[in-house]
Amino acid sequence: MNMIAIEIALVFALLHLVCAQEGFISIQCCAPSNFTDQGTNLKWTSDDHIFNGAGRCENFSASGTSGHKIARIFNESYSKRFCYYLPVIKSQKYLVRATFMNGKLPQFLTGNTFNFSIGSTSISQINSSLEYLEVEGIYAATDYHTSFCLRSEDGNAYISKLELRPLNDAFYLQGYSSMILKLVTRIDLGNKNLDYRFPKDLADRIWHVDYEEAGFIRGKILESPNTTVRGSNVSVPLEVLQTAITDNERLIFNLKSLVTDHDDLLIVLHFLELDVNVQTRQRVFDIYVNGYKKQANFDILDNENFSNYRVVTLRVKSNGFLNISLVKVQVNGKYGPICSAYEIYQVLRRNTETIQRDVVAVMKLKHELMVENSKHEVFRSWQGDPCSPASWLGMACEEKNGSSAITKINLSSMNLQGEVPAVIGDLIELTELDLRYNNFSGSIPDSLASLPNLSKLSIECNPQLSSQIPSSLSSRKNVTLFSGCIASTPQKSNIHVMGTVAGASFAATLGIIFSCFYKRPRRTLKRGYPVTKTLGFADPSIQYTLNKPGSEVKTFSLEYIKKATCGYQTLIGEGGFGTVYRGTLSLGQEVAVKVRSTTSVQGTREFDNEVNFLSKLWHENLVPLLGYCCESDQQILVYPFMSNGSLQERLYGEASKRKVLDWPTRLSIALGAARGLQYLHTFPGRCIIHRDVKSSNILLDHSMCGKVADFGFSKYAPQEGDSGASLEVRGTAGYLDPEYYSTQQLSTKSDVFSFGVVLLEIVTGREPLNLQRPRSEWSLVEWAKPYIREQRIDEIVDPKIKGSYHAEAMWRIVEAALACIEPFSAYRPNIVDIVRELEDALIIENNASEYMRSIESFGGSNRFQYSIDRKIPALAIASSEPSAFCQIIAPQPR
Repeated sequence: MNMIAIEIALVFALLHLVCAQEGFISIQCCAPSNFTDQGTNLKWTSDDHIFNGAGRCENFSASGTSGHKIARIFNESYSKRFCYYLPVIKSQKYLVRATFMNGKLPQFLTGNTFNFSIGSTSISQINSSLEYLEVEGIYAATDYHTSFCLRSEDGNAYISKLELRPLNDAFYLQGYSSMILKLVTRIDLGNKNLDYRFPKDLADRIWHVDYEEAGFIRGKILESPNTTVRGSNVSVPLEVLQTAITDNERLIFNLKSLVTDHDDLLIVLHFLELDVNVQTRQRVFDIYVNGYKKQANFDILDNENFSNYRVVTLRVKSNGFLNISLVKVQVNGKYGPICSAYEIYQVLRRNTETIQRDVVAVMKLKHELMVENSKHEVFRSWQGDPCSPASWLGMACEEKNGSSAITKINLSSMNLQGEVPAVIGDLIELTELDLRYNNFSGSIPDSLASLPNLSKLSIECNPQLSSQIPSSLSSRKNVTLFSGCIASTPQKSNIHVMGTVAGASFAATLGIIFSCFYKRPRRTLKRGYPVTKTLGFADPSIQYTLNKPGSEVKTFSLEYIKKATCGYQTLIGEGGFGTVYRGTLSLGQEVAVKVRSTTSVQGTREFDNEVNFLSKLWHENLVPLLGYCCESDQQILVYPFMSNGSLQERLYGEASKRKVLDWPTRLSIALGAARGLQYLHTFPGRCIIHRDVKSSNILLDHSMCGKVADFGFSKYAPQEGDSGASLEVRGTAGYLDPEYYSTQQLSTKSDVFSFGVVLLEIVTGREPLNLQRPRSEWSLVEWAKPYIREQRIDEIVDPKIKGSYHAEAMWRIVEAALACIEPFSAYRPNIVDIVRELEDALIIENNASEYMRSIESFGGSNRFQYSIDRKIPALAIASSEPSAFCQIIAPQPR
């Protein structure tokens, strides 16, 4: 038991005292307390402590049946799968029975469907339109616990009772233990009075009375209450065997009405000779199934044990109906056929399950993560088999030697706290582990070094986590390690101070660096720029990948899209094209699914545009297109899910989505978006113009990296020989280039104008157009211009970032924005110039932050001091020309 996951141990402790009846486990859902049933003497336990508050209890109204009238209904949004983990004995056969209601369902549950599974194998789809339903199965335990799961297909799952019973009869699962048997029917022939179960049946099988619909066609009832079983050990109740059906010639059981469309069946026939006058070879008959003879010359008494009881099992194909015929053999036959009881089961092949070693490890991993992250819904959704029928969120699996093994774990960007669990080292097939962007503390456990297949470990951006990697892991050549926060710009890696510098010397050295850095003459963007006629030049700093390896745009079927979005369940946004839903692909990747609305003003042209452009391009600052669907008049686009929404939402969107972005983060987002536009504008041969640059089209991934999205309006830039005029002016009010609007002459400078508006949004935290403000403030561009020209930028800076930015960095951004929004495109810079200016601003800001932290550590001021009038940092002290040391440290002029 020490290998069983913590949750299983808790359940075992809860049930141990009440499961003394031959290892029975009887769960009465939502029962107020444990109790003993007076009729059966069965001990029942409540499930209140198993789910820790998950689900709610609902009373059913009576419908002519007696018994339990309460069910646990699972309507939590964080999971569609809820499981009972019950302790078992490995290799032991078990009977499991689940009851799904006893009474009329509430209206809100009518029409629901969900699956009930043993392990990862679904044995029944529950339809709530049925008033009462029991599902019973027989299986062999593969390890020391079994999960019994409810998986919702449509609406809420619910359950009233769950029963688990050890089963010792050898004829069940004999020769095919890898199967699961689902009960179709179990009939006590000749009994018209009472169903039998525990304590008559020590395995608590329920033997139903012989009703007319059971399929019996001809024969008579034979009863012999004094007959006993000799020469055989049998667990079937004697009361069941002491009644039978017999006939002088033949018995026919037509079970068409009881058989499902599943064609692989197991028939179990029970025979007890009730007539003491019958001798060997006097009751001989053949057994037919659907017209095929399955057993010839069967004689109950003809056996080596001289027993008067025999059981026959037949594996058959039903072909949509089932007819069992017992036909008398005339040779030496004095008595006709007889049968005491029969059982019929569907034979289900077990799904591939996760190797038990991994199950135990991830259950313990779940428990350890929830110690510090108890309310995290991801871990509460980790229920059932980790790999089947679908992998747990954040995990990926592969089949290994007939079982599934966990090969990848991605816990990035979940805001997790606590130490990294050492139990991850027990997942020996693990190849990738991603822990980025969390708040893990402590150190990397040594156990990870024992993972023989680990090839990638990512731990960046865990501020409290030691970046020191165990030497046994760091020395492995086949492991790629990602540790420490990656700089927002390449230049930042050039600016660092060795740890041997200490005390005042440290601060003084940084002061010299900054003095040299800011001695460089400031550039200004307030100048004319020639109109570039030859567009589409390649920037040598960019790798122009036509398609990132492995990122080919895929075609998805409509059915796949529906499954990936759980029937379009989670709406995450709406736009001009249509609605956007959150979904998950089969390998676990979260996606945003954009479905064109029938009322959308954007149509097939924009859809084709998006597919055509994004199937050719790839850049880390463009949102890639993963795939599309064009089926049954539906037009659907599938992108990676950007977990941090859009820049617009973060700056001034709905209160629930708004988030204070600090100044360095805003700079980093702007730089990312600018680099995405630079990739488009400098694409070799013929550059691309986005035509709808705006803050809502700049999306943020889990690391707050800015990515340009929505290429529905994009066009190739005009070339010589083109008419030069765009048939339609496209864009969004507040961002639209006035020159493009008036002349319809399209150029890359139109995107530059729109991006200048985005820069103003980043600085001010204001919308580009707001008619609810005073008339002089309707347009962000017209409102901000005078403040910038009069050097009063402190009056327009977003109050959320006041006092937390460096003046030089801020001035570079507002001057860049002012240059971008020049009315005439000839006076606007190219996007390449903007990228360089943003890079410089970010370097200044990051350097200033490091410098101020060094001063604070030696008792200095805890605020930036700057002079807006001078537009240069107050901390930059006068000095002579840069020394050789400064020239090495500081970025070089371009």
